[in-house]
Amino acid sequence: MQSFVRNLSAVLRIVSLVSLWLAGTGLVLMTAFIAWQVWGRFVLNDTPTWTETSSVLLMGFFILLGAAVGIREGNHLSFDVLLYLLGPKAKSVLHSVSDLVVIAFACGMIYYGTVLAANAWDTTIPNLGISGAVSFFALVTGGVLMTLFSVERLLRRVVGLHTARFGEQGMDGD
Repeated sequence: MQSFVRNLSAVLRIVSLVSLWLAGTGLVLMTAFIAWQVWGRFVLNDTPTWTETSSVLLMGFFILLGAAVGIREGNHLSFDVLLYLLGPKAKSVLHSVSDLVVIAFACGMIYYGTVLAANAWDTTIPNLGISGAVSFFALVTGGVLMTLFSVERLLRRVVGLHTARFGEQGMDGD
């Protein structure tokens, strides 16, 4: 079982890296789009209308992709005061409870994001001419990645492999 989880972690490490690069690319593109919008408005006196909408869509993706990577790496928000008072077994249980809560939240993101996308499928984003459902794809994608990464963390804990917490070395050094 441990070798399966190690192989799964190797695959999810690549998924995480791709997600991180996509998030970074989205941030750079958003910055470029906003710079073009400012240039167009104040220098060319012709504001491009697509830049703001595109930037908001990109922002949703890079925020949720980055959040998913943060969950995999153990950098998501946590309240660790109680953990300093507990032994290793109790810490492991609370870390697992935390991962289960993240999974529940991420499954809600998947479900409700899918419902919202289905309801917006027939609408069109005016400035871009694409389906309104695209607005919710980031929510679904982020939820799927958060679920995968949290399940990976739980599996690693079950088979006795290290799972990183904030400020610790990553999981891939096993």
